[in-house]
Amino acid sequence: MSKKIGLFFGTFNPIHIGHLVIANHVVEFSDLDEVWFVITPRSPFKQKQSLLDDHHRYQMVFEAIQEYPKLRASKIEFDLPQPNYTVNTLAHLNEKYGQEYQFSLIMGEDNLNSFHKWKNHEVILENHDLYVYPRISDGKMEHQFEDHPKINRVAAPIMEISSTFIRKQHVEGKNIRAMLPDAVWKYMDEMNFYR
Repeated sequence: MSKKIGLFFGTFNPIHIGHLVIANHVVEFSDLDEVWFVITPRSPFKQKQSLLDDHHRYQMVFEAIQEYPKLRASKIEFDLPQPNYTVNTLAHLNEKYGQEYQFSLIMGEDNLNSFHKWKNHEVILENHDLYVYPRISDGKMEHQFEDHPKINRVAAPIMEISSTFIRKQHVEGKNIRAMLPDAVWKYMDEMNFYR
C-alpha cells in the first residue's frame, strides 16, 4: 500500500515553531505517514528583499526537523518552471512517485477560503485530500467545501506566529529566539540573517 504524504507548502522565511507544531500535529493525529515541507522558491517575478535564497531556507527547514522522523524537507519546486502552481507540482510528484506515495495538501483555513481561486482547484480536489488546520478567521467556509468528502479538518492548535513578525522584530533587536527551533536560531544568527 502506498504511503500517505501531506505536503505543507510555504516560503518558510524562516521556519518557526508554529510550522513545526502544525506539521507534527497533523502527522501524529491523522492518517498521514509523513509531512513534507515544500519550500517555495523565490519567484523571478517577485524579488522580495526579505526572502532568503532558496538553499538557505531549505537548510533551515532541514535543520529544524532533524529530530522529527515523520517530517521531511523538499526542494521539489526548485527545479520546476516558475511561477509554481500547486496543480503542476502535484502532477510532477505523481509522475515521479505515484506508485509509492499518495499526496495530500495541508493548509490553513484562510487558504481554504481562497482555494476556489487556485489554478485548477477542481483537479486538485478530485485527486487529492486536503487537511485543513484552524486559523483565527471569521470561520466562514466557501459553501462548496462545507461537507466535501476530500476535506479533512484537523484540530491542530491555533498558532498565531508569523515569519513576517519574526523578521520584523529581529530587525528591531527583539529577542525572538523562543519562536524558533534552536538549530534555526543558530543558523540565522551565524549567517546574520534578517538583521
